Order: sequence, then C-alpha cells, then structure tokens
Amino acid sequence: MAKAKTAYVCTECGASSPKWVGQCPSCNAWNSLTETVIASTSASRVARLVPATATQASPLSRIEAEKIARRRTGISEFDRVLGGGLVAGSVVLIGGDPGIGKSTLLIQALTELGREADVLYVSGEESADQIALRAQRLGLSRATGEHLKLFTENRLEAILACIQTEQPAVVVIDSIQTVYTDMLQSAPGSVAQVRETAAQLVRYAKHSGTSLFLVGHVTKEGAIAGPRVLEHMVDTVLYFEGETDNRYRILRAVKNRFGAVNEIGVFVMTELGLREVNNPSAMFLSRQSDAVPGSLVLATQEGTRPLLVEVQALVDQSHLSNPRRVCVGLDATRLAMLLAVLHRHAGIATFDQDVFVNVVGGVRVTETAADLAVLSAVVSSLRNRPLGRDLAVFGEVGLAGEVRPVARGQERIREAAKLGFKRMILPAANLPKEKDAEISLVPVRRLDDALEELFGG
Repeated sequence: MAKAKTAYVCTECGASSPKWVGQCPSCNAWNSLTETVIASTSASRVARLVPATATQASPLSRIEAEKIARRRTGISEFDRVLGGGLVAGSVVLIGGDPGIGKSTLLIQALTELGREADVLYVSGEESADQIALRAQRLGLSRATGEHLKLFTENRLEAILACIQTEQPAVVVIDSIQTVYTDMLQSAPGSVAQVRETAAQLVRYAKHSGTSLFLVGHVTKEGAIAGPRVLEHMVDTVLYFEGETDNRYRILRAVKNRFGAVNEIGVFVMTELGLREVNNPSAMFLSRQSDAVPGSLVLATQEGTRPLLVEVQALVDQSHLSNPRRVCVGLDATRLAMLLAVLHRHAGIATFDQDVFVNVVGGVRVTETAADLAVLSAVVSSLRNRPLGRDLAVFGEVGLAGEVRPVARGQERIREAAKLGFKRMILPAANLPKEKDAEISLVPVRRLDDALEELFGG
C-alpha cells in the first residue's frame, strides 16, 4: 500500500523540513520537529469508512434543533460530570495518572450500558484474559451477555473495521497513545500518531453517531500526553484527580460541550472497584472532635454542586530570609496576595512567618470564594484561637480589603444548613432576603469587619 507523504513541521514556528533534524532551521528551536501527513495519493481505507457529507451550507433558520437525547451510564456521579448522561456521537477524553482508576470506571460503565445496547471495549494495553480477570475481580455481572464485546488491537485500520462491523452504540479506546496508523511510520504514542489516530476516530464517531471514550495518559505536569490539539478535537475532557495511596478519587470536567465545566464526581476506590460518594461534603468534613486553631469550613462550589470542605492553616515563626508560602489544593500566588491584603487592611503581619495552607480531602479549590476562609484560618492559627465547629465561611477578598459577593450564594447556605451548621459569615451582597431559621447569617462588607466578628478585635 502506498503511504502518505510526510513532512516534519516545527511546533514552535510552523516551518517544515523534508527530513528530521534536531534543530529547527527557521527558529533554531531544539527537538521541535514532528512528523505530519501532507499529502495522500489515493483515498485511504479510513476515509472510505466515513460517508460523504453535503457540500452546501444551510441557513440557520431552516435547521430544526432537536433535544439532545442522553444515555445513562448507570453511575450517577459519572452522569453528573458528563452533564446528565452520554450524548450520541460525542467524544469523551479521560486522563489521569497510571493506576488511578480510568479503566476500572469505564469497564464498570460499559457493564451497565451493555444491559441496553451494544458496547465495544478496545484495549491496546491489556489482553482479553486480563480484562476478563479484572471484571471477575470487580464482581461485575455477566447479565450483559453478548452486548459487551472485547477487541484487543493497536492498529487503527483494524479498529475502525471492527467498529464498522459490530456497529456498537458506545466504544472505549484504551488508550489512544497505543493506537497507530499505517499512514505514518513513527512509533505509537508520538505526536503525529496520536493526532492522526484521534482525528480519524473523532471523524467516524461524528458521522456514525457512536459515543466514543478515549483514555489518555498524562505527563509529569498532569496534562494529556501528546499534542494539545487532542483536547480541542473532543467534546468533553475529564481528569481523574487523587493520589494512588488515597482511597478517594475526583473526576473533574475541564471541558464539556454538553454540560457544566468544572463539574466533579466523587468516588472511593474499594476492592470491588469505584463506588460513588453521594454526599461528598460529609466525607470532606471528617474533622476532629474538638475545635483546633487554624481549622475552618469553607462553603465552595464545584460546577453545579455546593461542597463544604475543611481548610487548615499553620502559621509558624520562620528562620529563613524568605518565609515559605506552601499551598495544597489552593493557588500559592493568590495566598501571597491575600497575606499582603491582610497586612495592609487588617494590620496583621506575616512577613516573618511560614504559612502553610491545606484543603482536606485532596480537593483542589480554584474559585476566589475561598479567600475569606483562608485568611480566617491563617489568623486563627497565628493567634492560636480556635473557631467554632458550627461555623462556615465563604467570600472573595479584594485588594482594597472589601469582601465581594460570589456566585450561587443560596446553594452554599442551604448546603451548610443541611449539614447542621448554625452560623455562617458571608458577603453582605449574598445575604438572602428571606432568612433561614436553621442557620444564623452574619453579613460583612470588609475584611476587618469579618475578623472583628470572628476574633473580637
């Protein structure tokens, strides 16, 4: 078979070269040339799998939009992250560290989906016997019968031929870094191979209406290995978060064309696979029986779900010329800015103190509503003054020392009241018109007002 012509394109400047060289001749960047298909003398076998489409554009007013039908996976936390279920023709990319539970979650979801539709699991890493042993170890039901099929193959052309023959409703490719195409001579997992194979799979899924899951390995920095354009091709990008020595796993949506971004699903790893956590706030609030300094509950929001997490701070005298600012689950740069605001507008200096802040449970809080809780925990540790166990806090702190409102304040208040909290400090602009009798709300407008309410001066 005649292979497609290839060239080596620089990822930095876009210059092309007929052969690979270590340094780009145009921008002088090192190791930036990647193999790319530039031409094809004849239509490939992959292209013939996809039917031809219309070449004329249609007016938007004549297109009738239909309501998106979703297919439930049988795992409610997984459906939540997907936006309510699996959309026909959608492509979902799942990334995470090795051993975190990507394959386990997908085989559990396929087992549930196989009860109603034909599903196909394509593995380029494990044999069929290994997958069967895993399913047996997880105690998965054999009620799916002939609906769940396994296919172990790395070659793209064979995978697409199998998909066209079986006509499944859902396909899992585990993983995209192991798939290669005959059109390229580079090794599987290279930038060109990942980009080309993913493009052909996405193209087929869109034209056939097949729901596609792509499993992707991550780099040391936590990003999907391979070209960045891979995340732009797909409809949904999910990341598994959590440590391998921790039982809890968090599935976060960083991109979703059919649902909310930054939505999370919480799972716990057991001997029988991943199990859902229906009330994650209670899980993250495994606090000590007695109130301790530097500990405070934050009412945060992850996607459409309100969460209550514990924020811990430890302030200790520093013996270094540059005091340390260490954050786990928060942005260290924002912590440095908040400490400057604390000094300027509240008169509390920490320039000679080491400040350590941690979010319990492995949750990563990215929203600014954690500002007031972080500063309150820092002052509590600095003054060795414990705060009440029935207290929850949220609010953004500006550079002028003002406490600014945040989105979805009502949901945060209801979540705190549901879990038995009796008192909450919140921005004055988030104070609801109708007071809740179960929880006492204390509105504040400035940082010094909040600290006065918490510590009494």
